[in-house]
Amino acid sequence: MDFDFALILTVVTLIAGLICLADKLFFKQHKSPAQQATHEGTYKENIIIEYAYSFFPVLAVVWVLRSFLFEPFTIPSGSMLPTLEVGDYILVNKYTYGLRLPVIGTEILPIGKPVRGDVMVFKFPPKPSMNFIKRVVGLPGDKIHYENDNLYINDVLVERKLVRQEPEIEPWEQFYDEKLGERQHLSRQEVGRYPAGKKWTFTVPAGQYFMMGDNRDNSNDSRFWGAVPEKNIVGKAFYVWTHKEPGFKMPTLSRNGSIQ
Repeated sequence: MDFDFALILTVVTLIAGLICLADKLFFKQHKSPAQQATHEGTYKENIIIEYAYSFFPVLAVVWVLRSFLFEPFTIPSGSMLPTLEVGDYILVNKYTYGLRLPVIGTEILPIGKPVRGDVMVFKFPPKPSMNFIKRVVGLPGDKIHYENDNLYINDVLVERKLVRQEPEIEPWEQFYDEKLGERQHLSRQEVGRYPAGKKWTFTVPAGQYFMMGDNRDNSNDSRFWGAVPEKNIVGKAFYVWTHKEPGFKMPTLSRNGSIQ
């Protein structure tokens, strides 16, 4: 079962806030520590109201931070290898692409737009309760063409250079230094994964973005389910702050750094 944490946090924060407001206006049960001291032995506050006053400030701060500034995510798959690994904990900037209302994603303050080459978190169009992370390849109106493992944007071949292949004898995976817009990054492909001659073309609709994983042959992305509407944008991934290997192991700072 998928849980929409943003929705849960919003609802819980709203309920706690409404309880505090209702007490201020109608019940007037909550008292400051000084007032409690003057009623020692006779003062007893409703436990629900007590918890609401205790947790609401914390919930409100967390809600503001996660909704409008920064939100942490964990990388669950290898679709963005070698840029991001399974177990990476990343930070996502929530305001780079404009401030949006939590849960519904409506933009309330335009600030910027996704740039080709950005690593972006978004709500998976076929199932918006899930968050996906991919790289922005196509902007609104772009023509994306893929043929014989080569990527073309508006009929221009995307620059890339083979930097290594593994193993050295009869290699089955290759790593490329690729340039998308002004962003230089590594991508990964598997030798012979797709037959020669395989090709497709896609024109990005207005207000949408074409997303691809850096692990090109192992990524569920826009090639299979289409472009991402602006309303599905969550934010720009910009930093790996820690990494944890599977099992009972402590997180480390071995991969700490900016996301390219």
